[in-house]
Formats: sequence, C-alpha cells, structure tokens
Amino acid sequence: MTGFWPGCGRIKIMQIPRILILLAMMAGVFAFSACSAEEAMDPVAEIAEEEAQEPERISPHETVSTMLGEASISITYGRPYKKERVIYGGLVPFGEVWRTGADEATTLETDRDLMVGELHVPAGIYSLFTVPGEGEWMLIVNKVAEQWGAFSYDETQDLGRVPMSVSTSEEMTEQLTIGIEAGEGSNGTLRVVWDQTVATAAVLAH
Repeated sequence: MTGFWPGCGRIKIMQIPRILILLAMMAGVFAFSACSAEEAMDPVAEIAEEEAQEPERISPHETVSTMLGEASISITYGRPYKKERVIYGGLVPFGEVWRTGADEATTLETDRDLMVGELHVPAGIYSLFTVPGEGEWMLIVNKVAEQWGAFSYDETQDLGRVPMSVSTSEEMTEQLTIGIEAGEGSNGTLRVVWDQTVATAAVLAH
C-alpha cells in the first residue's frame, strides 16, 4: 500500500507495519509449537511424577540368586519384619497355606531341572507356598507364578508338595529371610528363616 506524504512524494507507508505483523505471526507460531511440544511431554512427566510419589513397600522385596552346579536359581519375595509380633501360630496361622512372604507370592525360577526333596521341578518359574506346622512344614511348588499372596491359590495347579524339616534357632531373625544355601557339587538347601524358626528342604540340580 502506498500513500502521499507532502514533500516526499509517494512512499510505502505500510511497509514497516507489515514487517512487524509478520514478525508477530512468526513469534506466535513459535510459541504455539513450543506449547504443543510441552503438552506432548506432559504424559511422560506425569508418569515420572507418579513413580516418584509411589510409596515404598512396607515389606521390601528382594531377589536372591544361587548357583548349584550349572543351575542358576533365583527366589523373589517380600520381606516382612517381626516387629515384636507373634509370628507362627499368630500372624502366620498353623495348618494354613501361607504366601511365605509379603504382597505377591514368593517365586522360584530355575534354568535347569531340580529335585526339591523328592519332587522333580522342571526348569521354569513357579510360586512357592508353605503350610507351617508346629513340628513340620509343607513346601508347595505351584505352577502359577504370578499371583497375589495366597488369595487365588489353586491346589489343582500344584506341581507338588515337599515336607520341610523345622528347627529352632537361638538367634532371632527380625526380617524374613529365604534363600538356597549351596553345598557340595549340585546340592543345596532351601532355607526359610524368621523369628527363631528355621524350615529347610534339600535341593539338587540336574
């Protein structure tokens, strides 16, 4: 657009305003793009924030691994504390199926076949339950690995059951401790230790 300015003839009096308008439009596009990028990152930021705010478990979870010969064996479980409570015959009733830990069921994973007591356990991942008793325990190897506690425990899915020897320790163990103690060659011992009770079963890797 041109106009007349006295003494200067015709000049483009809208040239500067148009440049300013163009710059303003470019700035707007840039701001919109930046906002869009920020909005696109919001879900990721929200997930990270939620994970950061997720409360810690009351009973820490742990995975312990052992080599028996060529077999790699891992046990994953929740580790509750005694906290001056009566454990066996109290918090953990005698004669009932127990998750043997806290939260999710305890799991055992092995890359080689095992013999747990007299039970043949093929390579794979299993849930472990126990039935504590005053004189003897029963170890249960169940084929459903992922389950919450013993609430959906199904006896028909058992791979089998193994008697466990029980003894009393002079020392008190505050936090539930489960693991496989390696012995000679491919032999080992599954140990469940809590309070002053120690329950064991023999393990042999093929």
